Amino acid sequence: MKLFVQRGETMTFACIVALYASLLSGCNGAKQEAQSEKNTMPVEQGQLATKAIPAPLETPRRTVDAERAMRYVQDQVAFGRRALGTPGHKKVQDYILAKLKDEKVEQDKFTAKTPVGDFEMSNIIAKFPGTKDGIIVIASHYDTLASVKNFVGANDGASSTGLLLEIANQFHGKPNPGPEVWLVFFDGEEAFKTWSSSDSTYGSRHLAGLWEKDGTAKKIKALILLDMVGDKDLNIENDDNSTKWLRDTFMESAQTLGYQSYFYKREQGVDDDHTPFLKLDVPCIDIIDFDYGYNNVFWHTADDTLDKLSPKSLQIVGDVTLDAVRRINIR
Repeated sequence: MKLFVQRGETMTFACIVALYASLLSGCNGAKQEAQSEKNTMPVEQGQLATKAIPAPLETPRRTVDAERAMRYVQDQVAFGRRALGTPGHKKVQDYILAKLKDEKVEQDKFTAKTPVGDFEMSNIIAKFPGTKDGIIVIASHYDTLASVKNFVGANDGASSTGLLLEIANQFHGKPNPGPEVWLVFFDGEEAFKTWSSSDSTYGSRHLAGLWEKDGTAKKIKALILLDMVGDKDLNIENDDNSTKWLRDTFMESAQTLGYQSYFYKREQGVDDDHTPFLKLDVPCIDIIDFDYGYNNVFWHTADDTLDKLSPKSLQIVGDVTLDAVRRINIR
């Protein structure tokens, strides 16, 4: 589960002009016109007014293989439930490690105390070299919810993990022309009983604490969290808990690739695996679509299945993420 606080939308310049004009013709007209302008103004026309962060032309643009990413999602779903303590959880751990067998991989193993007992957990970290100092982290969680019968988490868990494995293919043998890129597969994101600061994000909280102690956190230039990114009806939240310059950077990348209509139609505050790192002043962004089915009807239900997903959504999120990395490289 993720906690959200609804935020008001930022009034654009166009909205202010419309409001001023309508005030000249009467208060009632002003209210109607301002409300209409607010409801219809596209995000890409100014909701995030920002100075562009250019990507150098000489830097090759990477693109994901969405069909291959989708196969990784399908493989995970075939394992069934992947909650802590289930056979599926061990299978998906082994699956991730097998896909990363040719990379530099570390495991952050620990025991977590939960409301239903102690569990062995493991964050998986794949490290890809860069040409500059610093680290760019791209992350996902790979566990699934335990409390719902027959929950296979096609979108919530598998989609972002499958895409992260595909992103690993794009950095294999090709150093990033910027900071190192670390791909992190978080364990224990889901709550066992009720989402809270102590019953959720076990893996990210543990790794944030570890990286705070050893100094790694200070080296992170950006942490990009992917979560629930496979929905056919894709609309990535404008998470106002995320770092603003990263939100602006992703919109620039989306606009460059022609995908701006899939981003930021809603503005909300999201509590997720990036939260422990935000508390350490690490620049973070949560790339998440938290409107899964009408009124989010598929989220955390047995209906979170493969038929609700689309390779196109994985393509959009994957390519925008890789383009954003290009921009972060030269920041």
